[in-house]
Amino acid sequence: MYRRTWCEVNLDEIEENVRKIKGICGKKLIAVLKADAYGCGDIQTAQAVLDAGADMIAVSSLDEAMMLRNEGCDAEILILGATDPDDCATMIENNITAAAYSMDWIEKVSRNFCRGLKVHLKVDTGMNRIGFKDKDELKKALEALLNAECDVEGIFTHFCCTDTDPSMTDRQFARFKEAVEYLNYPFAWIHCDNSDATIMFKDDLSNACRLGVSMYGVSPYDKTLAHPLSLYTETAMVKHVPAGETIGYGATYTTKGDEIIATIPIGYADGFIRANQGRKVYVDGELCEVVGRVCMDQTMIRLDHEVPVGTKVEIFGQHISIESMAEELHTIPYEIMCLISGRVTRVYVRNGEQQSEMNERLQKSESE
Repeated sequence: MYRRTWCEVNLDEIEENVRKIKGICGKKLIAVLKADAYGCGDIQTAQAVLDAGADMIAVSSLDEAMMLRNEGCDAEILILGATDPDDCATMIENNITAAAYSMDWIEKVSRNFCRGLKVHLKVDTGMNRIGFKDKDELKKALEALLNAECDVEGIFTHFCCTDTDPSMTDRQFARFKEAVEYLNYPFAWIHCDNSDATIMFKDDLSNACRLGVSMYGVSPYDKTLAHPLSLYTETAMVKHVPAGETIGYGATYTTKGDEIIATIPIGYADGFIRANQGRKVYVDGELCEVVGRVCMDQTMIRLDHEVPVGTKVEIFGQHISIESMAEELHTIPYEIMCLISGRVTRVYVRNGEQQSEMNERLQKSESE
């Protein structure tokens, strides 16, 4: 790592959260590692969740599934999103399970040699994203997949309001249960619970839960989970700026007196978006305001006292929670995690010690 801006991922704490939540749900556990494991590194996180007892990994696309396969992951992998029917052979060859979500998709897959393709039927119970809404069409889909000699091993839906509207969750579950019972088929995998529902929603139908953001300690229902993700940088320059000087692009901030201004090497190209202007970061025991516009690669902050160049700056972590940062930015923790760009080095902690660093862009350039 040459630039002192990094995202720390504590794999021990991810394992701790997975074990705890699997104990709560008491079912098989599917670890959702979409978007490079929410920006934390897919293969590193996969190894941690599998060590903690995850039974399957879920991703959003065949690209993400193949990235894991190419990195040596041999776990069961389910694609939750849409796939190209022409990629059927690739999924079969690499033992990757697809979501069956429309009759059009099934008809196209059936025209390929799809014998042995593992699929989970997707039921739309109110999200209105992908999936079957009508139970008779769902039954037709099951029959078509079986006639094409696909391995129909699962069925699932996705709740949309588990953190805000329990009554909506109840309605969605009722629709899902009706669909599963109507099919009367021995599915090996029946899953509907997302992170929040895994902790707070108990049902007598599903035999697996899908765990996503709660792996990283984000949950409105369990505040005892560990928070394994932190984002840090360091001061690159510290200077005194007299009253009346402006800071940054657009001159949007003017010093009110003699102020100590530090520049930190993080900006919107790293995922630290311009809306962070006016928010606080944590430096040497103090919360310090972001002053002036956030630049592409650098940001200025106002210090309460002088610190040496190289002083650690916490963007979120032990002193500033990712939940509070998301609330102040009027977004959700998922988005903040996924916005951390690939040029930010990931630092992995395992067995209580820093285990490795990963920066794919840097490592690729140095290997060429």
